[in-house]
Order: sequence, then structure tokens, then C-alpha cells
Amino acid sequence: MRKIKKGTREKMYKMIAVDLDGTMLNSYGEVTENTKRVVKQTEKKGTDVVIASGRTIDSIKEIAEDIGTSNYIIAGNGAVLYDMKSKKILYENYIPLNKALEIINICEQNSIYYNVYTNKSIIADSLRYNVLYYYKENLKKEDSKKTSITLVDNIPNYIKEMKNEKIMKIIVCDITKSVFNSIIKMFTPVQDVDVLDISHMVRKIIRHGSTQVPIEYYYTEISMENVNKWNAIQFLINKLNIKKEEVITIGDNMNDKEMIEQAGLGIAMENSVPKVKEMADYVTEDNNNEGVAKAIEKFVK
Repeated sequence: MRKIKKGTREKMYKMIAVDLDGTMLNSYGEVTENTKRVVKQTEKKGTDVVIASGRTIDSIKEIAEDIGTSNYIIAGNGAVLYDMKSKKILYENYIPLNKALEIINICEQNSIYYNVYTNKSIIADSLRYNVLYYYKENLKKEDSKKTSITLVDNIPNYIKEMKNEKIMKIIVCDITKSVFNSIIKMFTPVQDVDVLDISHMVRKIIRHGSTQVPIEYYYTEISMENVNKWNAIQFLINKLNIKKEEVITIGDNMNDKEMIEQAGLGIAMENSVPKVKEMADYVTEDNNNEGVAKAIEKFVK
């Protein structure tokens, strides 16, 4: 565990922003019953728990309702701030169609696997990598709680004809690190976007009967410049008149970097990438040992 900043224990925290995958969710994509209990107790005490994830709005909403938080969620790594009670988007920074097509064309011309996250669905042409994970996750859920996946034959044509969907981010994946590294360089000429710096392999586990099936791949997330979870949090706390010193953030990956750096108390998971652990004020236990619940119980009295 890292040394805690002086004075951290004495503060009154009014908001906790928590990542999902690799953070609140364990390797099986589940939130433990104890973690749900801790979150519900925290909400009752008056500290709002906000999920800040790279997932789509509906995918986050299902989990938020299950754990007992019902005010705000942050989707697409900060592309969208959504008010669950009014069912309105309070803040958004989507990828314009022309910019999305520029990225998509690079993928198409170089046979790169990619999928597109809109405000409503994940658009893909096959069930691979992250899309396969969500598909398998959906098999355990009721229809109303499933992550929307739209499989299409031609993604560029589908994107051009979309009417009521907006693009939050584009995911690029590959199984081989050397190939993946060469893929990343292809997006350098694209202006006004951020390509997330992720250098490690994602490892998730799906239960298939009594068998455990690992899903492993390298990936990056492409979004508009300045889209990150902290900018969405900053917008929300300004709206609610909360100081950043009164905010706890918990995450594990490079898409949590800004919020861990900027919050009053930035917490990294033990399973976090090294860069995130280095910048955190505190490192809690890993996502398979209820690190989120233990951190909340430690700092929210």
C-alpha cells in the first residue's frame, strides 16, 4: 500500500467516482454483494457514488441501478455525463461523423479490427475481443439489462446512415503486441483526437458452465481531444458546488489517469497499470478482493 497524503483521513468526501472494468467489477464482470452493500450505505450517508466508465450509457445504467446509485453516470470515458433521474445528457463531447469516418477508413484499409461505441450501442462486424466479452456477459442478463450490440456487415455504411446515434469512441484491438504497436502508429496523422496509451494486455474471464474461458487482447480507445473522465467530473462538481478536494476517484487504467491525478483523493487498484499506481495517493486491494469496497470503508466514515 502507498503512503496516504497528510490530512486525507480528516476530509469529508461528498462524491466518489468509480471505474467499472478492472475496478468495481471482478475478473468475471461481477459486483460482489458486499460491494453493493457498501455503496448503498455510502449513498445513505450522503456521499454520492458516480460510475465513470468507458462503457455505453445503458450498460452502465444497469450496473448503477443494481448497486444502488441513481443520480449520475459518466460514459464513454467522459464523452457523456448522464442524469439518471431526469434521463437527460448534461455534458457531451462526441466524435463528429467526418472524424469518425477518417479513423474508420484507416482501420478498413489496413484490415484492423475495430468497433464503434455510440450513445446507444456497440457497432461491430463480428463477435471478437471486447464485443465477445459483452456478448457473453449478456447471456447472463435479462433482455432489458443487456449491453446493446449491433452487428452489421458494413460498419462505414451503417455509420453514415445513423439517425439517432452519436459516436463516443472507437475501439481498436489485436491479439499480437508487435502488430498492435504498428497499428497505433497509423493514427498519428489524425488530428484533434486522443489515442489512449495502453501498453498492457487486457485479461477477462467468462464462465461457460463449469469452464472458465479467458478473453485476452491489446486495445486502444480513440476519442475526441480532451475527452476524459475528470473533465466530466469537473463539470458535474461545478454544477453541484462540490470542491475537487471533496472528491474520491478509484480506477485501474490509463483512462482513469486524469481523474486519479486531479481528485482530492485518487485511489488505484492493486491490479492497476504501474503508471496509475505511481500517481495515486493510495493503492487499495485488487478487483478480485473487493478493493473498491475496502477503500470506501477506509475513507468514508
